[in-house]
This record gives sequence, C-alpha cells and structure tokens, in this order.
Amino acid sequence: MAWRPGPGLVTLSEGGDGIFEEFTKDTTVGEIKNDPAFGDFGRLLFPVDRTVTDDMTLEDISSSSVYIWYNYIDVDETVTIVNRLKSDAEVGKQIFYNIYSEEEILADPSKSDTGLFFFRGNPGEKFAVMNAGGGFMYVGAMHDSFPHALEVSNMGYNCFALIYRPDDPYTDLAKALVFIHDHAAELEVAPDGYSLWGGSAGARMVATLGNGDVLAQFGISDIGQAAAVIMQYTGYTSVSRNDAPTYVCVGTSDGIASWRTMQQRLETLDSYGIPTEFHSYEGLPHGFGLGTGTVAEGWINDAVADQIGRASCRERV
Repeated sequence: MAWRPGPGLVTLSEGGDGIFEEFTKDTTVGEIKNDPAFGDFGRLLFPVDRTVTDDMTLEDISSSSVYIWYNYIDVDETVTIVNRLKSDAEVGKQIFYNIYSEEEILADPSKSDTGLFFFRGNPGEKFAVMNAGGGFMYVGAMHDSFPHALEVSNMGYNCFALIYRPDDPYTDLAKALVFIHDHAAELEVAPDGYSLWGGSAGARMVATLGNGDVLAQFGISDIGQAAAVIMQYTGYTSVSRNDAPTYVCVGTSDGIASWRTMQQRLETLDSYGIPTEFHSYEGLPHGFGLGTGTVAEGWINDAVADQIGRASCRERV
C-alpha cells in the first residue's frame, strides 16, 4: 500500500520555526519516515529487518508481533520518543549521526543501516551508549534502547542509541565508541567515564565491549574502558578479570535468559573484586524494557544512581 498522509498529527508544540505538529498513537510509520525532521534516516527508527509497513500506526507497531521476544511495549513511550526527537530537530539540534563515512558506506552498503540517535543531556556530561536486543535478527530500539536513552538523558547524561547490523554488531559498537570519542568536543560530551547499556542481545554486546581486553582486540587503544556496564535479560556467561563494573536486572519468569545464570556470573565478578549489582523481579518475563507498570518500574533510576554515580565517586578518589 502506498503511503498517504493520515490523521495522526495534532498541532501542539513549538519548535525552532514556531508551531509544529506532534505525533500521536495514530500517526503512521510513513508520516514519521517522511517528516523533514528525520531527513533520510527516519527509516532507522524502526527495525529494518522486520516487516513494518508505512500504513502501520505507532499503536500498531507497539506490539510483540513486531518486536518479538519483548513484553510491556508502551505506545505512550513510543509517542514520547518520536516527539522528543522531532522537538530537538526542530530547534536545530542534530539527532542522528552516521558512524561510517560516505566512502565506507559506498564500499559496503550494509553500513547505511547503522548510526547513532542522540538524546542530549547537559553539555560536557558523561555519555552512555544504549544497545537494543533482537536476537541478532533485528534491532528493537523503540522498546529496548530509545526509552532508556530518553530517561537517562532526562537525568542530564548524554545518551546515544546505536542502530547496528545484526550480523556484525560488535564491529558497529566499536566503531560507534571511536566515533563518539573522536567527536567528543563537537558532541559536547565528556570522552571518559562512559557507560554501556544493553538488553538481551544488546547486553551481550556491552558485556563484550565493556571488557578491556576486547577493546584492545578491536585496535581501540586510545579509548578507556567503560566505567559501567548495565545489562538486562541475557544468558551471557563469559567472565574476565578485565570486565567492567556491572549492573544486572532480569525477571524470574524469563524463559530465554535465566536469572540464576546472570546472578552466578555476577558472583564470579564479585570474587574478582569487580563491583556488581543484581536485581531480579518476581514473575517478569523476557524483554520488559523500562518495566513501566510492573514491579521493575524505576529500575533505571537505581542503575544510574548505582553505576554512573559510583563511577563518578571512583573518579574522584
């Protein structure tokens, strides 16, 4: 079906050029992708490796049928996210950055399906990179990294949500870290003391790249190790004395990632003297995201206070 403008826009907010139309749950994917605020990258707001048609509304896509393996998908969060990004764009803030050059993309067109969405915090503050899961089949950013980036940016930290290639995720995350570090002054972020966040497959990515030895294997020698790694619902078991301080949360009814597996890994890290924090939530399944409306709601505030706050204290010592 060809995309046509629909009824899902309501005039509510002010941007750089005056009033602009806010998105609603009835706004279609096509309306968002074709909005000038999102240039040629609007398609990356949605999983390019899943079937998401232009006539689907934000309410339609806020479903486990689109974001498989995820639960508690909140259309109100989805609407808030796209409006925040549009609002920033309307006042002249750049909200998306390619991590690969034009030459690199020409040589490998798959790299056009990557990039960083930027949720700005306070100028000069630390940065965080959020990495959604999707079983290394797709990137579930709208539920598993955009909401996290929005929440943490509202606390003052500069947050990037990475859109990566499911068949080469570690390379893309390493490239993103180099890009942010090399452009820290332009982006107005502190280059050191950063944190890595991930859920499910994204959690595997951040645990891996949070390891100092792995950074060296990628040839990254001038970027310090992550000050903190925040992981949700993954069965990742590898441990090393060079892993980063780690925060974990998971549901006890997760049929994909056992909470016991995650707890055992942290116990090993503890034995190495690496700071950890573990939280399990009774009855929650896989992929609960922010956990809005569940027993896990508010976990992200604890993670920021525990890991980013603790990292700041370590830097001052």
